[in-house]
Amino acid sequence: MTARLADIAAQAGVSEATVSRVLNGRPGVAATTRESVLAALDVLGYERPVRLRQRSAGLVGLITPELENPIFPALAQVIGQALTRQGYTPVLATQTPGGSTEDELTEMLVDRGVAGIIFVSGLHADTSADMQRYDQLRGQGVPFVLVDGFSPKVRAPFISPDDRAAMGLAVTHLVSLGHTRIGLALGPKRFVPVLRKIEGFQQAMRDRLGLSPEESDELIQHSLYTLEGGQAAATALLDRGCTAVVCASDMMALGAIRAARQRGLRVPQDVSVVGFDDSPLIAFTDPPLTTIRKPVQSMGQAAVRALLEEIGGTPAPPSEFVFLPELVVRGSTASAHGVEARGRAAGGTA
Repeated sequence: MTARLADIAAQAGVSEATVSRVLNGRPGVAATTRESVLAALDVLGYERPVRLRQRSAGLVGLITPELENPIFPALAQVIGQALTRQGYTPVLATQTPGGSTEDELTEMLVDRGVAGIIFVSGLHADTSADMQRYDQLRGQGVPFVLVDGFSPKVRAPFISPDDRAAMGLAVTHLVSLGHTRIGLALGPKRFVPVLRKIEGFQQAMRDRLGLSPEESDELIQHSLYTLEGGQAAATALLDRGCTAVVCASDMMALGAIRAARQRGLRVPQDVSVVGFDDSPLIAFTDPPLTTIRKPVQSMGQAAVRALLEEIGGTPAPPSEFVFLPELVVRGSTASAHGVEARGRAAGGTA
């Protein structure tokens, strides 16, 4: 017991006597000091005494797409940790193909009395979806926050990465390496993040290479947000002589690398590939992937802050909070030596 008290005291930066007072529930300890001692217990892996365990402030639902793309578990972890620190219990509800829909998951969470819901890459990002479902949810008195996507029809806090700026970073990087035939592989056109990436790509191609929107349109290929989708999109772009491919997700980028290798092309010596997200472990692929880092930590924490303000009855005016991404240069992009020769070779293997 004495050894444990000493460990906790050292971790919290207080005396053993103070630790003893906190653990025994005695008065005379400042709230901040008490929190430091409790945090030290958590860090060192000791269980809090039952009487000191924080009662749950309620359940908060988190609805995400499938978890195969590692960016979604990464975001769920940040949001879950931030909620737990505030005394809430996160409830993860995942959509799967052929499984529960967003509406079904929402109804399930509402039936269980959640204090609020955070939607990640949900129907709010789909321009073809009916946004009245969110009005109905608000009518039920359930606060919510929407991550990745935007609709002016929904009065709620939105949390988004700057997709337009992301494409500017990618194109600028590739142009600086000498690439002029740059392709863009992304998901279906009906999604807001896709439309924004197209806008950013076209603007950057015009600013950096003088291409008109019509000319850059020929370098855009829609597919699915999967490894296979990236492979299919990159195959089409290589057919058009692209020497570099920007992908809308890291999973798609891995597919693009596979497509290049199936043609006997080397990455990055023959084809440069840029991903999007900076998913966990993506730095350890072969080659390590150059990518646009999505600000997951700050986005997840902002989503929780916005939701707790909604729950607390002091919501900010409905608006979109946009977070700047970051270019992370690794081993999948390189100088475009012999661009024209490679372009002919890529086109000739179709």
